[in-house]
Amino acid sequence: MDTEERRRGILETARRDGSVDVGQLAVDLRVSKETVRRDLNALERHGLVRRTHGGAHPVESAGFETTLAFRTTMHVPEKSRIAGAAVELLGDAETVYIDEGYTPQLIAAALPRDRPLTVVTASLSTAGALAAAENINVLLLGGRVRGGTLATVDHWATRMLSGFAIDLAFVGANGISRQYGLTTPDPAVGALKAEVMRVAKRRVFSGVHTKFGAVSFCRFAQVTDFEAIVTDTGLHSSEARRYALLGPQVIQA
Repeated sequence: MDTEERRRGILETARRDGSVDVGQLAVDLRVSKETVRRDLNALERHGLVRRTHGGAHPVESAGFETTLAFRTTMHVPEKSRIAGAAVELLGDAETVYIDEGYTPQLIAAALPRDRPLTVVTASLSTAGALAAAENINVLLLGGRVRGGTLATVDHWATRMLSGFAIDLAFVGANGISRQYGLTTPDPAVGALKAEVMRVAKRRVFSGVHTKFGAVSFCRFAQVTDFEAIVTDTGLHSSEARRYALLGPQVIQA
């Protein structure tokens, strides 16, 4: 097995299992741990994995996007804390946009039920979960449904969204970078998110620390477009300060 073949296999394992361990890879591939570390460092330089203590996990990129089902298995405690902290920013908003993805889905579940709210979403999962909720009026954007994320896209969705003025949008992304802003692999998703940014008066980004530094194909917003960034304590405090210097309040739950 040559170097490229080995690294391709490591990446496939990371995407299948959600993470890889240096020691286990060394045993499975019959190479030294140092060789595995070099492989993981090379994959990280290409933006395909993010190194962790003793291993790595896959990073979503222009060529790879995880499904909603997979996202429900990764960093669940962190995403739950993020959702709770994000909802604290609701303020007096009466109309709220909930993005596709598992963390936004948790935000939707944490919304208060003791006050009237109108929730606009492209997510079938979120719409279904909120449909019977007391005091919540749900508007589901029409359009083509993406099988992996169970969310609508394309001109039907963006055209419907363009007629709204939304008080607060909870927005996710596949990657957030101080240099490249917020990105996503799919142009159709990027177009919808860009329209959300245009029609929302307030915007909050929510995402786990693994999103930071990752860059995907389609840019739809800048970090400066957000009033707040809500993430977990896995983001190094010095990096959190660098994002805060760009303008948004950075909250680590």
